[in-house]
Amino acid sequence: MRTDSSTPIIFDRQLLRARLQRLQNQDICDFLQLRTAEDLTDRLLIIKRPFERSLDLSLLMTDYSAAVCASGRSKPLTANLISGNVIADEEKLPFREGSFDLIVSGLSLQWINDLPGALQQIRHLLAPDGFFIACLIGGLSLIELRTVFAQAEEEITGGVSPRVSPFVEIKDLGHLLQRAGFALPVTDVDSFSIRYNSLVDLMLDLKKMGAGNILSRRSRKPMRRDVILRASEIYAERFSDQDGRIRASFEIMWLAGWAPHVSQQQPAKPGSGQFSLEKSINRLEK
Repeated sequence: MRTDSSTPIIFDRQLLRARLQRLQNQDICDFLQLRTAEDLTDRLLIIKRPFERSLDLSLLMTDYSAAVCASGRSKPLTANLISGNVIADEEKLPFREGSFDLIVSGLSLQWINDLPGALQQIRHLLAPDGFFIACLIGGLSLIELRTVFAQAEEEITGGVSPRVSPFVEIKDLGHLLQRAGFALPVTDVDSFSIRYNSLVDLMLDLKKMGAGNILSRRSRKPMRRDVILRASEIYAERFSDQDGRIRASFEIMWLAGWAPHVSQQQPAKPGSGQFSLEKSINRLEK
């Protein structure tokens, strides 16, 4: 399923690929990957199913494949933009329908231009009663950073350039899973803060994550030094603790769903209830 002409191109996927390739031979910042991979293991351990054929669509890191193995399953096939068993774009996956029993995705779906289309693809790649689980960066992540950059740039240049990628909101994910055809969809959020000595340290960590600005309509000009200095001042004024360190919020959203199967629990048909709610309430009142 390809991104069609009606899909807005929000992210520059070629730029994302280039940045991830550069990171392969560099020291990376991986605390988000390690945290979410450990969480993935815990979530998979709850499910007592073998999942013999699995696919890992995570970017760059091998932690998510290791998480699948740590849960007692076989090592999954890996596919992403730059490495793995198959070099593939999540927006046009080259696999047959029903090829996998389990598909995992770690911190990659937030950079998809056509997220509804990608979820539909993943749903069709699952065999009946197959399971999909993914995590992605949520809408409240780096809210402080977005706020201080916007204020600093407005004060100094009189306008605001897009500097930080937009993220999907948790309230939309359940609907997207249902729209893609998943049964029993579930979503939840892991919210936490990381403290840094300075704004520059935070920006360096983001660069080492490959999480720089990849917006297709990003400003082509480097950020001015005076804007960064002013943003640092605002950050320290508004989002610092008593020891002077600043806080950066992160939100990791989890989504999961099953490919439909007759064995799954089904909602009751309208009018099939055997007990009257009105009578139950009257009985409680008495």
